[in-house]
Amino acid sequence: MGTIVPRLLNFLLLTPFYTRVFVKGEYGTVTELYAYVAFLMVLLTYGMETAYFRFVENAKNKDKVYTTALTSLFTTSTLFVILVVIFAQPLADIIRYSANVEYIIYFAFIIGIEAFTSIPFARLRQLQKPGRFAFIKIVNVLVNIFLNFFFLWLCPYLLKSNPDSIVGLVYSENIGVGYAFISNLVATVVTLLLLIPDIIKTKIQFDSALLRSMLTYSLPLLVVGLAGMVNEVSDKIFLKYLWPDRATALDQVGIYGACFRLAVLMTLFTQMFRYAAEPFFFAQAKEKNSKTVYADVMKYFIIFGLIIFLVVMLYIDIFKYFIGSGFHEGLFIVPIVLFANLFLGIFYNLSVWYKLTNLTRYGAVIAICGAAITIVLNIVLIPKIGYLGSAWAHFTCYLVMVVISYFWGKKYFPINYDLKRIFLYVLLALVLYTISNYIKPEQFIMQLLVNTALLTIFLATVYRFEKPNLAKSSYQ
Repeated sequence: MGTIVPRLLNFLLLTPFYTRVFVKGEYGTVTELYAYVAFLMVLLTYGMETAYFRFVENAKNKDKVYTTALTSLFTTSTLFVILVVIFAQPLADIIRYSANVEYIIYFAFIIGIEAFTSIPFARLRQLQKPGRFAFIKIVNVLVNIFLNFFFLWLCPYLLKSNPDSIVGLVYSENIGVGYAFISNLVATVVTLLLLIPDIIKTKIQFDSALLRSMLTYSLPLLVVGLAGMVNEVSDKIFLKYLWPDRATALDQVGIYGACFRLAVLMTLFTQMFRYAAEPFFFAQAKEKNSKTVYADVMKYFIIFGLIIFLVVMLYIDIFKYFIGSGFHEGLFIVPIVLFANLFLGIFYNLSVWYKLTNLTRYGAVIAICGAAITIVLNIVLIPKIGYLGSAWAHFTCYLVMVVISYFWGKKYFPINYDLKRIFLYVLLALVLYTISNYIKPEQFIMQLLVNTALLTIFLATVYRFEKPNLAKSSYQ
């Protein structure tokens, strides 16, 4: 509720809205700047959230661990905000927003506050207060959505009907896309205010020795996190700088960002799985048949991922309306991005081997390899084929990570995955998708019926092969 629902709301409401009120270049600005946010959030939290969970578990004085981490993030976040505000104009010049230095300042406060509040949110999770955690997270996204609609739709509508409206006191047409960032900033401040009771009720106990230990633990995680963010968001940054035609570079970013969002069902499925998988994997490690369970989990994860792929692609003529028609020219990247996210989920499954054997350094090496592939392929492909190159870089990165992890895993923690069945299902899904591209009835209803029949074939095939296993699992 606290993590997935806000992201789903953002997709269902803000993505369709933004891609209708903003032109391609404006949505490109939104896409690019939020890519910087994702990267800087990893940098500004520097693994401290994970370190807090690690150290608070066995600490006699849990409040000291909390307030030490809180003090550290408060100090670094405050320093970050001050430095960015001081150097806002040079930073704006570097990333080609010289005329909109206010964007830099907005995001300085957004990132600083969100980095600082990551520890109070971690505290709520550690104290098992999911209700309060979810409430604050959902309030944040509702405030953000409300203000976006207020500034970008209601105010222009009211002023068009009545130019002398009092709305003119709080709205300026010249701010434009900046209202998306202002809305986010206000929502972030509201979140901070809601967390103040959780922050101030604990007496500050700062322990420098404890902080050094926490940093020693967390900084390697920072490296992994930064590598992961390179894989996730760097393509949206590279596009603007590597596309040869500077005048249309942000249009490229906007189209790519909008069509990338159509893979959100796979993204959310992968994220939900990741939240549940890690504790499940560790709990199962004690069982005799744990490797069999891990193999089954992998197979069924892929099955559900392929179902999502087919649902989105077989009904793309419906899903495409989640984004404005001006962005539809990039729909051909959606299957590539869907499979890229599926491979990311497969990588999460495979990661069980290095987590259970305490060989996490291998996970870092794999993530860094993926980052290197992402960077190189974006540099090579974007100047030639634009955002299609970014999509293929995304796909290739996770495919290679899966391959490396699988073969290393065979050496250190071999699991007998049902590769024959998995490859069968992947091949079947691709064949059905290909058939749907060749069978194009003129009537939309007929097309839906044909694609529904293709989806039914996949589901029936899976049911036919998996029914004995499911019955056996139910019996056990």
